[in-house]
Amino acid sequence: MIAFTQTLASLFIAALAAAGTAHGFVLGSPAFASGGTIPHQYSYSGHGCDGRNTSPELVWSAAPEGTVSFALTVFDPDARGGVGWWHWVAFDIPAQVTRLQTNAGSGSGDLMPEGAVQGRNDFQTIGYGGPCPPPGSPHHYHFTLYALDERLAGLSPLTSGPTLVKAMRGHVLAKAELMGLFAR
Repeated sequence: MIAFTQTLASLFIAALAAAGTAHGFVLGSPAFASGGTIPHQYSYSGHGCDGRNTSPELVWSAAPEGTVSFALTVFDPDARGGVGWWHWVAFDIPAQVTRLQTNAGSGSGDLMPEGAVQGRNDFQTIGYGGPCPPPGSPHHYHFTLYALDERLAGLSPLTSGPTLVKAMRGHVLAKAELMGLFAR
């Protein structure tokens, strides 16, 4: 099973690389297609939601020349009456990294690449906090990967989404986005 999963991930990365050649910086996931439904296991565990709160595997390719690090955010613009909700904040992901494995967003950070830092989400925890919208219409979850021209010195695990966005100003070389839907 592990060999099959690794082969599937390798094929997915190769497909992204081929797409990246023609279209530039690309972010994807073998867990769900852009515009598709995020599987239940990646949803939050708590606040009335019963998922596993596991971050999905993410893969990317064709980062621009000069990339020194990556930053990642997961944001739901539909939450809190359009104010939005930060589900994951990560930064200082090394430039040579092209994949975050399943559950890399665990609060322990054990599965994040060396040197990467996870910030505080709007659940007030460090790491990934999965989708947990109120019952009804689906919400849109934007996984956005930023290629940066530097590491973001001076930020800590207490860094919030808005603080990260402010720190990245003037340093974004490119961004790639994967949007998933989730409803309960």
